[in-house]
Amino acid sequence: MSRVPINARELLDGYAKPPCKATTINYSLPIGLTSSERNRPNTRQNMTVSIVKSSQTDVQPAEVIEQDSQVENDRPWIVLVWNDPINLMSYVTMVLQKIFGYSHEKATELMLDVHHKGRAVVSSGTREHAEFDVYRLHEHGLWATMQREDSR
Repeated sequence: MSRVPINARELLDGYAKPPCKATTINYSLPIGLTSSERNRPNTRQNMTVSIVKSSQTDVQPAEVIEQDSQVENDRPWIVLVWNDPINLMSYVTMVLQKIFGYSHEKATELMLDVHHKGRAVVSSGTREHAEFDVYRLHEHGLWATMQREDSR
């Protein structure tokens, strides 16, 4: 089993020197120290780290990796609110109005779908947007999930 370097100096000493012309830059890293502690040379937080910067002529072009031709369809995600025995119907209506800005009539219609059918689609959009909506519904104590639009 190989030994893991315990500090930055050991880490840098383990690397071979670059074959090209290089410039060494020293950075001092005083983190969370008072002004008197920053001047102590051998504190762990005040270690100087050398970074080797190659000259600009040594830059090589990045390798281009072609992506697979099989691109997944960008189908929207839907957010479902599920029926639960805990929350009152008036509370579910109020949460839908507050979070999504639905009118009282639209929120009541969605709440009745939840109550009678067991679930209702309350929003759709990108995955990130759906995740955020589910998070907000959970914060209000509602049972909500997300899924791809065509996998109902």
